[in-house]
Amino acid sequence: MSYAVTLIPGDGIGPELADATVGVLEATGIAFDWDIQEAGEATIASEGTPLPDRVVESIRRNGVALKGPITTPVGGGFRSVNVALRLALGLYANVRPARSMKGVASRFEKVDLIIVRENTEDLYAGIEHRVGPDAAESIKIITRGASQRIARYAFEYAVRNGRRKVTAVHKANIMKLSDGLFLESCQQVAAGYEGRVGFEDRIVDNMCMQLVQKPELYDVLVLPNLYGDIVSDLAAGLVGGLGVAPGANIGEKAAVFEPVHGSAPKYAGQNKANPTALILSAGLMLRHLGEVDAASALESAVRLVIAEGTTVTYDLGGSAGTSEFGAAVAARLRS
Repeated sequence: MSYAVTLIPGDGIGPELADATVGVLEATGIAFDWDIQEAGEATIASEGTPLPDRVVESIRRNGVALKGPITTPVGGGFRSVNVALRLALGLYANVRPARSMKGVASRFEKVDLIIVRENTEDLYAGIEHRVGPDAAESIKIITRGASQRIARYAFEYAVRNGRRKVTAVHKANIMKLSDGLFLESCQQVAAGYEGRVGFEDRIVDNMCMQLVQKPELYDVLVLPNLYGDIVSDLAAGLVGGLGVAPGANIGEKAAVFEPVHGSAPKYAGQNKANPTALILSAGLMLRHLGEVDAASALESAVRLVIAEGTTVTYDLGGSAGTSEFGAAVAARLRS
């Protein structure tokens, strides 16, 4: 069986990471029919947009995409391609695991968190405008439907994966209507899982403090869009940084798998960047496709190569290039 998958190499370091990741996936023995689609800065000059319609159509057709990082300008320029894809394809659940790995420098040793972030609304809906020349306003959108949907996804994830507890993260003490609705929605969904999965809630600022003091107390976190973005980066910091942080964007009819980090254009073409995050994102893709054994083997191979420390990239204390690291993981898979 061959899986048709849209491959978006991205820009900056993206193409190098994608090449290494494809090599690792081929070493699993699973067959892929890659539908390669360019997007990002490179397509602005040629097609007038960083996200041509053909890219979205390809993902709709295949149902699955593996995506390298794409540059998002700060303050001006085009809107985030990541956000546009999530909205266009209804990718309502952003899932970011954060697990400690031997060989990755960190202040903690046994972190095992799953961040489940609502992906379509909140302040990231992009509803903002100027209020005169010296002020701007952004509108925060929270709906019961989207909040219950993401809470249900978090609880179902916990059930499927044998997780013990879901924690809803909010600021309902201040934003009593919007975050209050998110918390209320999570509580309503939690009632249906009583006795199977534990439930609690935390105010977001307290949650950040708790995570850097005692992350072992937490398991699955479910958050609105903005808090989820911030807390998932915090969680990545607990386990070694964005270079080892995978991500998945899940919808009813499509899923896009991508690393959490950016495109690092200053390192493009130097064969230096760490491909771990994209490789682990590919592991999440394998699980989504039902190839659980292959996913487990891939994740184990990454962990073993990093733990050995002989063929790792500079950020992990080694001197191997992107391609050498990917080849080492692929060789481990074949052994």
